[in-house]
Amino acid sequence: MRVHLVSPSESSFGIAVLTPRWLFVLAAATPEEFGDPALHDETLEFMDFDAVSAGDIVGIGIHTMNAFRGYTIGRRLREKGATVIYGGIHATLYPEEAFEHGGAHAVVKGDGDHVWGQAVRDAAAGRLQKLYDGGRVAPGEFMAARWDLLPKDKYMWASVQTIRGCSKHCSFCSVWRTDGQKPRQRSTLAVVEEIIQLRRQGFRFVLLADDNFYPVSFADIANAEKQGNHEKAAALRAVRQEKFELMEQLAELPGDMNFFTQITMEAAEDPAFLDAMKKARIRGALVGIESVGEEGLKSVFKDFNPHGEELVERLKTFKRHGVHVLGSFIFGLPTDTEGTFEATLELAKRSDLSFAQFVMLMPFEGTVDFQKWERSLGEGVARIEGIPITRYWLIPQASRPKMFMPHPTMTSEEMRRRTQWVWDQFYSLPLVWKRSAEAYTFRTRLAYVFISKLYRQMYANTGISTDSARRTNAAKWARMLAKPCLKLFKAAPMPELELPARLVPQFRILGQAAGGAEETSA
Repeated sequence: MRVHLVSPSESSFGIAVLTPRWLFVLAAATPEEFGDPALHDETLEFMDFDAVSAGDIVGIGIHTMNAFRGYTIGRRLREKGATVIYGGIHATLYPEEAFEHGGAHAVVKGDGDHVWGQAVRDAAAGRLQKLYDGGRVAPGEFMAARWDLLPKDKYMWASVQTIRGCSKHCSFCSVWRTDGQKPRQRSTLAVVEEIIQLRRQGFRFVLLADDNFYPVSFADIANAEKQGNHEKAAALRAVRQEKFELMEQLAELPGDMNFFTQITMEAAEDPAFLDAMKKARIRGALVGIESVGEEGLKSVFKDFNPHGEELVERLKTFKRHGVHVLGSFIFGLPTDTEGTFEATLELAKRSDLSFAQFVMLMPFEGTVDFQKWERSLGEGVARIEGIPITRYWLIPQASRPKMFMPHPTMTSEEMRRRTQWVWDQFYSLPLVWKRSAEAYTFRTRLAYVFISKLYRQMYANTGISTDSARRTNAAKWARMLAKPCLKLFKAAPMPELELPARLVPQFRILGQAAGGAEETSA
């Protein structure tokens, strides 16, 4: 009997930009008596079904966009006699669906850090339950990933999580509902120790894979004080201070390390925080801009974002403090017009964005947008291949629409075509080369050009195109670009690297107190 963990994907590139963190966290959560689990990341290579035998235990993690592929894998492996267990955000929201469509024997809801091990033991003992609920694990109980199981030369960047949950309530996002609005922040020791493991292996680019690296804004603290909730205000200040302590420790790591994260626009109002990011070599952040107009921001419950010239200035603030921005824009909001696309492109160029992504509005399950959309359709919901459009993730990719929510002035195809145009313009070679001029070295400039073209191939052509030939060609180009990108991002391993001297005494004390918990990960 062997345990397998599968991360499904509709596209395979041979080399991936980012490690799928959950895969290696659940590897750590797999009980030792079952040996090291076999890890199958389909962004590298598609699943080898012959690697699974009757009696094996298979964990499949799914989100909205890979659920169809995940269910396909689950059915086939169940037919082979394997025990199939689903987890992930999608399985948490729709546990019954995995049984109906994915051949599930069981489903794990919520955080799998600890409950996954119980499910594996129960499956081996023949007492597997139908449903396991891991809830929301306390930050001191987060599992550290098994980075020793990383395949060699397959990932450009690694990922480490510092916090789960987000205090915001954006209408298009499910994180605040699935992970909660109370930020759960790991200890600095646990985070730094994981990063050191990765640098020992030669990773110098690490994504701090948080839903929001800026979990406490000045407005959050002010609101708590205005409500007279001094206990909450004190707790928020403590979370903020812990983030500063983490950044101080990141600054002490090897100077060739670079970090990236995801953050809200409010951080631009906090120069002390931005300066700490720069000192910690947090070189860039994904910032959810969403819309260039005031009405568009209100429609997605994100009116705390600025717009117009104030937005341009706020984005430039990040750059002035040494933090490059990957700006994220949404097309398809009811307030969008034909002019929105060109206006968005011009704003992205004027704001000195280093990278940008342009996504079409999608009603993800578990979000406010999805609930509104589902209710608006009522009983007359359209079907594709017998599947209601409100369960679009069950529709085969080739038949799945690119846009679901009707727009008052544009068709789905118009929206897709205009979105693709913005991608093509922003990532045209002349503009990419112009933006790369800020690089300090030629190697860095070359890396920027390659990663820009790779990003476009992976996320624009393969994600937006309705033409299967174009998607296949884009995947082929991505494979070709991934190889030189990997060489540019890799560094010589540092197997002797240790914790910063100031952390070692605390590490030992906390490690003894925890009795081998998070802080004493291998």
